[in-house]
This record gives sequence, C-alpha cells and structure tokens, in this order.
Amino acid sequence: MTQTQRILVTGATGTVGRQVVAELLDRGHEVRALTRDAAKASFPAGVEVVEGDLTEPDGLAAALEGVTGLHLITFGGAAFSPLETGPRLLELARSAGVRRVTVLHGGGPTPLEDAVRADDRVDWTVLMPVEFMANALEWADGIVAAGEVREPFVDRLSAMVHEADIGAVAAVALTQEGHGGQEYVITGPEVLTVGDKVKTIAAAVGREIALIELTQQQALAQWRAEGLPEDVIGFLLEAYGNTPEVGRTVSGNVEKVTGRPARTFAQWAAEHADTFRGQS
Repeated sequence: MTQTQRILVTGATGTVGRQVVAELLDRGHEVRALTRDAAKASFPAGVEVVEGDLTEPDGLAAALEGVTGLHLITFGGAAFSPLETGPRLLELARSAGVRRVTVLHGGGPTPLEDAVRADDRVDWTVLMPVEFMANALEWADGIVAAGEVREPFVDRLSAMVHEADIGAVAAVALTQEGHGGQEYVITGPEVLTVGDKVKTIAAAVGREIALIELTQQQALAQWRAEGLPEDVIGFLLEAYGNTPEVGRTVSGNVEKVTGRPARTFAQWAAEHADTFRGQS
C-alpha cells in the first residue's frame, strides 16, 4: 500500500485541478489546495485550503511545508498569463522537500514547463491531455433549448479524455516511483467523431438530438457572436479543421499508469446527463 503523502495542488479549482484533488483523496493522501481566493473556493471535506498566487512564489513557502508532491499549472494571476516564476517555484519546492512534480501542459511551450523539464533535482512528469470530454458541456444550452448541436467539421476525430483520468494519472505520478522524466499523452479509450458524441449524449438523456453542420463561415460568425477572441477562434479552426495526429490517436497511457482502462465518453455522458436535460 502506498504511504500517505501530502500533496500541494495548484490550479485546484480548475477542470483538471479538481480531479487531481479528488483522486488524491480517494487514494488516501492529504491534499493541500492552492487558490487565490479561499472564500470563493469549495472543496471536499478533508482538503486543506491555502491562499496564494503562483505569480508571487515567495509567498508560498508556508504552503509548501511538509509537501512531498506538487502539481503545477503553467498560467497564473488574474489574467492567466504564462508563468515566468518556474525557477523560483522549483527552488522553493526543493527546499521544502518536494520530491515529485507534475505540470499540466498548456498546449505549447511555456516558461514554467521549460523550467520543470530542465530541473534534474526533482522527479517531474509532464501531463499532456488531448481534448477534454468536459468540452461537450458547451453544447448543453443548445440541447436543452432546441434539441440540437451546431458544429463545423463534424467528421473530425478526437481521442477525447475524461478529466478524471487526467487527475488519476497525475495522482499516481505524484505519489509513486517510476514516472520521473516522463511525458504522458493522456487520451480516452476510443476515437470519436462529433456525430458519435452527439449520439452518445442522446442515448444518455433519452431524447433525439439533431446535429447541424455549420460551414466555416457560419462557425466564425457564431464564435464571434459568442465573444471569443480572434486568437481563440484561430486555434479552434486549426484544431477542428486539421486535428493533429496526437489528438486523434489512443495512447493507452491511462491504463499503463493507473492500471485500469480509461473512462469512455458514454460513462462521461451518463455522469452529466442531468446537465443536458437542463436539470442542474
């Protein structure tokens, strides 16, 4: 049995951070969750909540006391700008006795991830998830209001991953030997089209859902009407219109690291069925 350890989770209120917290608790570890505003944060019982900001690392010394593992994100502050504080964060972590570090890949090179990869004095692991299953929650309003999903590039392929599986891989890497210096691409167990996802949600909620394919120009108009920044729109066009091979290939790393199969989209859809029914 793995010895109980204390882990500091940054970005603990985020989609992935919450899952890292939950998985560590399930495995019997002590969790310290870092947030910039503890009054606005809500965590399960047993989580120690501490305030701090990754843009001001010298204020995190107390949060790192007694910690053996550290989960990092690459963006911080109110503006979620790329963190430049990686070297100082790692210095403080090493001084506190941190032995293992995971970093959630930010979609491209970032100063903090570069600092982590360059540190040979801690066992670091880079987590590289593909599309989150949680992204499908963006369809909930359209499904509830009109029973439809409106998307471009409906034949695009995705090996999308359940966010809880990202948390599970992180928890293992933070508490067990053998994952230092590793880069894990984290995917689900299957490759799906948009149509596959819509049919799966329809089965979970017990109603028909229409899939309406948008042209690229219609998609641009919709995204701009939603207020998306142009750089985000450019990213979506590239990701959806020319999905890289890594995003549409099952890696098998969830089972390799955790010892159990990755969760399916059908499982995720069943867990969130009430949202798609408008009941949550």
